[in-house]
Amino acid sequence: MFAFSSDKPSPRSRELPVGLADRVRPTTPVAGRTLPVPPALTPLFPGGCMRRGTTTIVAGQLGHGATTLALALLAAASQAGSWCAAVGLADPGVVAVAELGLDLRRVVFVPHPGNGWAEATGDLLTGVDAVVVRPPGRPRLTAARHLTARARERQVALVVLEGAGRWPVGGDLALSVEAVEWEGVGRGHGHLQGRLAQVRVSGRGAAGRTTECSLWLPAGSGVVTVAEETERTKTESAECRTGPGDGPEAA
Repeated sequence: MFAFSSDKPSPRSRELPVGLADRVRPTTPVAGRTLPVPPALTPLFPGGCMRRGTTTIVAGQLGHGATTLALALLAAASQAGSWCAAVGLADPGVVAVAELGLDLRRVVFVPHPGNGWAEATGDLLTGVDAVVVRPPGRPRLTAARHLTARARERQVALVVLEGAGRWPVGGDLALSVEAVEWEGVGRGHGHLQGRLAQVRVSGRGAAGRTTECSLWLPAGSGVVTVAEETERTKTESAECRTGPGDGPEAA
């Protein structure tokens, strides 16, 4: 479902369609509930799931797979019947999003909110279970604090995809996509088949520890999977490496 589709948003583009939040509003109590994540991403979250009311920050250089990772966080939740939303992703790539496992019948896309991205996100936080938002520029501290507090109040999982600027308040978890290697490219030939990335997890929700995992973002099949640890064994999946961190870290 697309709320806005114009490449040139009008001055009223910050306004969501009338009744949208009511149509997607959860019909069951949310207090104390968690949201599932795809199996490959469970090692990134304490308890193997995404907690409602928390803010997860996803960061990474352009082309490293941060957008893929952020959207993949919604896959299992949408499949389980939860309503999700993506704000500020101008070209979500519907086919690629579907291959990630998102149930497109349960996801609201607001690709062009313009300067009203914070208002659009705030409105959706009253009616969905999880929201991915990519601010178009450097977010203001007041807007970041408001959305973080609103997500906590409404018990919605907020995923912030850092774009032109850093999120000015610390998240509960920070997922950073770091070293990346592409599969399928030779010297002057071949085509891209998969993107292998190292994902680093930190933040106060990580209990002062840092976790690193090797993930395909995505694999050749289009889904996010755990990378095989070929240097150690050809049959076992890569294990997450956990070690002492520097304590809570703002993303």
